[in-house]
Amino acid sequence: MFGPDNVRRRWRPDEITVTRPDVTKRAIGAAAIGNITEWYDFGVYGYLAVVIEGIFLPKDSGPIGHVIVAGLFAVAFLVRPLGGLFFGPLADKIGRNRVLAMTMILMASGTFLNGVLPDYATVGLWAPFLLLGCRLLQGFSTGGEYSNAMTFIAEYAPDRRRGFLGSLLEVGTFSGYVLGALFATIVQTASTPEFLAAWGWRIPFFIALPLGFVGVYLRTKLADTPAYKEMEKLAEQDEADHRAKGEFKNIFRLWPNLLACCGLVLAWNVTNYMLTSFIPLYFPMVADIQGSGGVSELTSQILQILVMACCLALIPLIGRLSDKVGRKAVVRAGSISLIVLSFPSLWLIRGHNDIVVFLGLLILGLSLICFSATMPSTLPSLFPTMVRAGALAIAFNVSISLFGGTTSVVMTSLINATGFLMWPAIYLIAAGVIGLIAIHFVPESNRRPLWGSTPSAASEEEAEEHAEELNSQVEPA
Repeated sequence: MFGPDNVRRRWRPDEITVTRPDVTKRAIGAAAIGNITEWYDFGVYGYLAVVIEGIFLPKDSGPIGHVIVAGLFAVAFLVRPLGGLFFGPLADKIGRNRVLAMTMILMASGTFLNGVLPDYATVGLWAPFLLLGCRLLQGFSTGGEYSNAMTFIAEYAPDRRRGFLGSLLEVGTFSGYVLGALFATIVQTASTPEFLAAWGWRIPFFIALPLGFVGVYLRTKLADTPAYKEMEKLAEQDEADHRAKGEFKNIFRLWPNLLACCGLVLAWNVTNYMLTSFIPLYFPMVADIQGSGGVSELTSQILQILVMACCLALIPLIGRLSDKVGRKAVVRAGSISLIVLSFPSLWLIRGHNDIVVFLGLLILGLSLICFSATMPSTLPSLFPTMVRAGALAIAFNVSISLFGGTTSVVMTSLINATGFLMWPAIYLIAAGVIGLIAIHFVPESNRRPLWGSTPSAASEEEAEEHAEELNSQVEPA
C-alpha cells in the first residue's frame, strides 16, 4: 500500500491551509445536491419498478419482466467506468467544480427524459430501448459525479472534521433516496390505476430538472478546492512534471491502493444496493415463494422509508465518531456486522409482523451507514492530489459497476432459479469479509492531511493546534 509522506515532516502553523467554515458549508451543499439528484432517481426507479415493468414491457412478461427491469437498473452501472475514465482525469486537468457542473446537467437531463418517454403500447419494443438509452446517459454522468463530489468535499474539509463533513455527502444520498421513494409512494397511493399508467408515473421524474438547475447554479458559484488550486500553482512552476504525473500510467502504479479502494466500495455498495434497489423487489418474491405472509407492498415501502430516515439522522453522528475513534474502527464494525447479522436480518425481513420487518431492515441499514459515513473521507485519502479524482473515479466506478449495481439482477436471477430466499445474506457476508480484508491494508487517515496536500484547518487558532498535533507524531531524526 502506497501512502503519503507529508505526515512524516514537521509543519509550521503558517503553512497550514485555513478554509473558512462558511465556504466549506457552501462546498458541501454544492456537492451534495448532485447526490440528492442521483439518488432521487434511484428511489423513484426502485419504487416504481413494478409500474415501469407494465409501462415499458408487454403485459405478459412474467418473471422475465422482473429480471429485465432489474437489468435496466443495472445497465446504467455498466457505463459508469467509462464516465469515470472520462470525467475523473478531466477533473484533475480542468478542476473539480467544472466537471461537477457538467455531470449535474447530464444526470438531471437523463432523469427528466425518463418521464417523457413513450410507453410500450405506443411504440412497442422501442420503449424499453429508449429507456435503456436514458439509463446509459445517467450511468455515464454518474460515473463522474460521486467520486468527484467525494474529492471536492475531502479537499475542502479541515483535517480534524473530514469524517463529519464527508458524511454529509451521504446525507444527500439518503435524502435523495427518501425524497424519491416518498414521491413515488405518494403518486402510487393517490393515483387511480388509469392515471398512474398514463401520467402519474411520470411526475416524480419531472422533478429532477429543477433540482438540476439548483445544482448547476450552486456549483458554478463556488471556486475550486484549495488543494487543487495549490496543485495548479505547482504545475505552473513545473508544467512538464505536472503533465507526466497526470497520465494514466501513474494512476495504475498505485494498484495496491486501487485494489483496496475497490474492496471497500464493493462492501459498501453491495450493502447499499441490497437495501435500496433489491429489497423493494424482495418482498413480492418472498410472498410468491412462501405462498403466504409477508407485509403488503405499501407497508414495505413505508417501512423502508422509515429505515432510511433513521439512517439519515445517524450518518452525521457516525461521521463525527470517526473523527474521534478513526475511520478503520467504524468500517471494521460495519464489516463484522454484515458477517454476523446478515442471516438474522433476512429472517426478520421475511417476517409477517411490521415491527419485525422494520427491525430486519434497520439492522441492514445500520450496517450500511458504518460505510456510508466513513467512505467519503476514507477513499480520497488513498490517492495523491495530482491523480486523486481520476484514480478514485476509476476504482470506484469499476467496483460499483461489477458488484454494486448488479446486486438486484444477480439476486433476482439466483432466487428465481433456485427458490432459495437467503441468497442476499450469503452475498452480504461475502461483502463483509472483503470489506474487513480491504480496511486492514488502508492507512488510518483520521486527523491527517490528504496525500499531496498541505494540512488544513478551520481557523488560525486551530491551525496552531493542528501543527502541534501533527509535529508530535513525527519521530525525531
